[in-house]
Amino acid sequence: QVQLVESGGGSVQAGASLRLSCAASERTFSTSAMGWFRQAPGKEREFVAAITRSGGSTYYADSVKGRCTISRVNAKNTVYLQMNSLKPEDTAVYYCAADQWGAGTRETLDYEYWGQGTQVTVSS
Repeated sequence: QVQLVESGGGSVQAGASLRLSCAASERTFSTSAMGWFRQAPGKEREFVAAITRSGGSTYYADSVKGRCTISRVNAKNTVYLQMNSLKPEDTAVYYCAADQWGAGTRETLDYEYWGQGTQVTVSS
C-alpha cells in the first residue's frame, strides 16, 4: 500500500506562487507514474498534471499549461507541483495520485493511490 501525503497548500493573492509536495511512503514510488488533480467545491475532480516514472515526460491540463511545472525526485520519493501566476479559479483541494506501472494519464480511474489533499485558496 502506497501512502501519499501532500503539503504546501495555503492562501495566497492572485499572481502569487506555491509549490506543492507529495511524499510517498514506499520505494514503489519509482515504479509509479504520478499525477496531480484538483477539486473545487461543487465540481468534479479534474486533472492538473502528470509525470512518467522516469520523469522524462510530463502532461498538463490546458488550464495550467505554462503556469505549472510537475517534477519528481525518485531518490526522495517525492513529486512536486510548482504553480505560478495563480488565479482565483485555481482555488481547490489538490490531490496527489500514484498509478503503479502506469504511463501517466489524465484519468482519475487509472490511479490506484490518493493522498488526502491540500487546500489552495487564491484571492483576487
